[in-house]
Amino acid sequence: MGSIQIEEIYRRADVYDAVYKGRGKDYAAEARLVTEHIRRLKPEARSLLDVACGTGSHLVHLVDHFDTVTGLDRAADMVETAARRVPGVALHQGDMRDFRLPTRFDAVTCLFSSVGYLPDQQALTATLATFARHTTPGGVVVIEPWWSPANFLDGHVSGATVHEDGRTIARVSRTVREGGSSRMDVHYTVADPKAGIAHFTDTHVMALFTHAEYERAFQQAGFSVSFVPYEHVGPGLFVGVLDGGATGRAQGSPA
Repeated sequence: MGSIQIEEIYRRADVYDAVYKGRGKDYAAEARLVTEHIRRLKPEARSLLDVACGTGSHLVHLVDHFDTVTGLDRAADMVETAARRVPGVALHQGDMRDFRLPTRFDAVTCLFSSVGYLPDQQALTATLATFARHTTPGGVVVIEPWWSPANFLDGHVSGATVHEDGRTIARVSRTVREGGSSRMDVHYTVADPKAGIAHFTDTHVMALFTHAEYERAFQQAGFSVSFVPYEHVGPGLFVGVLDGGATGRAQGSPA
């Protein structure tokens, strides 16, 4: 499969963490919510794989809910930062579409709309098939999607300024629709008392999959699936359970 571009912000873990901490992203609450959905469907779940784990900000809370947690991300800087944040947790670098680990998990998560970076339905289908190969019978997969064509806000702009460790970081973005995808142009300015002022930009192209497309990918991989809207602002969650037919087709080591 072709590679997916790694945007500059994912090579700047320090800036990434500072921005979302300053914007008040509640990783602990999100970890609790995801755990509730997993426990509802598989109360005995003990192991979890977090795909697109980033800097480990969900993992640091998920370790309180599961006996074993593992993380995977495509960006080396994210994995290195996660290793410092959650020492002792197994971490891997890999592509969500085709990674191969020697272990199955009771739960697989993919949060923060990371699945939106997949370029098309074929890639989404491949990703869910990969998740299925790494899920135990009756295991649960939880995906936080990106916006869909039905709820995407064309021309959305946002901005934030955060202060941390003597630095000031400003982030502004504008998101527009381009065909079946959204295009988000983001500008970062980082003012550091020693290093001076630096500026970089990112462009995030993310697929606007419909709910039907997500459901079809889950079902083709052997999951029963339901959509759970967020109580607050957000794209919601798709929650799938690997059924007996799928586990029969996916027998054997995923490696």
